[in-house]
Amino acid sequence: MAKGGLIWATAKDMARNRGRVLSLYRQLLRALNSPHLPLNLAARLHRKAQARAIFMVAAEERSIHNIKDLVDIAEYSLSLLRKGEIPK
Repeated sequence: MAKGGLIWATAKDMARNRGRVLSLYRQLLRALNSPHLPLNLAARLHRKAQARAIFMVAAEERSIHNIKDLVDIAEYSLSLLRKGEIPK
């Protein structure tokens, strides 16, 4: 991320984080397909739609702090899903 107190992401920052965010998005969708989660098909599809909506709205985000929060939340949710727990 940009240094020097900037709060808005530059095009370079956005390009640097794009791969990481897309990777987290794909991992979350894959993790929601896990048979270890106690979800029926409708609940699974609902959770995937929620993840898609969050990432779609976040794709327009330009604040460095909000982008970092999105990545942190995605990583935390992914860790819970890998344990077989459903994030609240």
